[in-house]
Amino acid sequence: MRVIWLAIAAVATAQQVHIGPNGIIQGHEAPKNPGVAEWLGVPYAQPPVGQLRFAPPEPHTPQGVYTASQYDNTGKCMYSVSSLVNYPDKTPQFDSIFEAFAAINNNTQSEDCLTLNIWSKPDSNKLKPVYVHFYGGRWTSGTTDTPFYYGGGFADAEDVIVVTVNYRMNIFGFPGLPGHPSNLGLLDQRLAIEWLKKNIRGFGGDENRIVISGQSCGSASVDYWAYAYRSEPLVAGLISHSGTALSFPTNNRTTAANHWYTVSAQLGCGSSGDVLPCMRNQKASAILAAASAVKVPTTNPARKSPAFQPTVDDVTVFENYTALSQQGKFARIPYLVGHNANEAGFYKIASYAQGSTLTDQQWDDFNMQTFFCPSNLEAAHRSLRHTPVWRFQYQADWENTRLYPTSGAYHGVELNMIYGESAEITGIAISDAQRQLQNKMRSAWAAFIADPDHGLEALGWPKYNPQASTLAEIGLNNDPSMSFVSTSSSAQQCAALLAKL
Repeated sequence: MRVIWLAIAAVATAQQVHIGPNGIIQGHEAPKNPGVAEWLGVPYAQPPVGQLRFAPPEPHTPQGVYTASQYDNTGKCMYSVSSLVNYPDKTPQFDSIFEAFAAINNNTQSEDCLTLNIWSKPDSNKLKPVYVHFYGGRWTSGTTDTPFYYGGGFADAEDVIVVTVNYRMNIFGFPGLPGHPSNLGLLDQRLAIEWLKKNIRGFGGDENRIVISGQSCGSASVDYWAYAYRSEPLVAGLISHSGTALSFPTNNRTTAANHWYTVSAQLGCGSSGDVLPCMRNQKASAILAAASAVKVPTTNPARKSPAFQPTVDDVTVFENYTALSQQGKFARIPYLVGHNANEAGFYKIASYAQGSTLTDQQWDDFNMQTFFCPSNLEAAHRSLRHTPVWRFQYQADWENTRLYPTSGAYHGVELNMIYGESAEITGIAISDAQRQLQNKMRSAWAAFIADPDHGLEALGWPKYNPQASTLAEIGLNNDPSMSFVSTSSSAQQCAALLAKL
């Protein structure tokens, strides 16, 4: 009983964190994970409204006590909400999975959204490594307020602090206005890490052991980070789930400006010159609606590009990542990079909704060209530069995460193994094999987070070598284990596919 009482007392003591000279962040015990403290909706930047709309984020100045009790103390960042799709032969859990993953399970939105969430099991004896995750969403949508990214379970199971970050998307995060910084969402991410470097020790975290992770476009932004902040990465390691700097298109300055002026003209602010003062006076909902209506030519039938996405500025985003990767112009910090065996299993849903039909070969090429080959190329170049790098491909297809009979290991499904919320999302309990693999993946990710240089090798996971069996196949045939295979046989196919980018 004394041990239990001491654990409860430790959580209660750790909930109140002093930030700066005049701020206190008041957290609480996580209802779903007793013994874990959580702080929700913690502001890391000034609200990007008024003169800060369409501007780089400014640091938040804490004053007094802030009660970090819910995700939406302010709101979710403005985003385009998807609709459910009546996909053929969809499973009973299809809708609940789609709602949680595509962030359509809530619609409370606000520009005052630059917040983060923290989960930690307090331990006064040592500082914990810190895992920070950036959501995906095709640069147009996303929120941390979804059970898909609930961090209490991972923080409870492993000795890590879990952080999820809201950052601006679509026109609010990537406006493309000429003469001003374009990639505000990426700058939001950077400021969030700077805030954590200054403050995470108060939550029991080690500011020198921060690892950033992302999924889909969030995964690409993690890779962008390695090129943008070569001399000052601030973080100890990188994890990319399904996307690298080579995976998705970007806008050039001309295209970005054209899209910006299309919106400003539609809102009566003009189609040239300095329209920013007028745009800052428009309603956020009107701006979002106008931005969502901008037409973009279809260049890839498997993945429609958004109008507002990262713009090449040669500061945060560059033009030729293949050349930069080959030249070794990235931060020499450990990298864990991978994807799922059938990423297209999720993309087929949007394609179907848009009336597009692709052949099986086209979808196979999409999987290779967008995910497998970019990951291989980036990993190979890091390996040549003696930068620690590990590769994985997730293969499992569990009953309670299946979208339709052939969805397989689709885009995003592997995050259920890290956050562990699939049973809550679908109402279907996980199987014994699924639980075993979840435990194994959590342990592996935690090992990398704790020691990015050596943690995975200590578990028997070899560094990536393009000529050796070093690609980790995770959950093949729903077996709760990892096996290692070579990627050398795919070199010729990847060269041909990447040449088309």
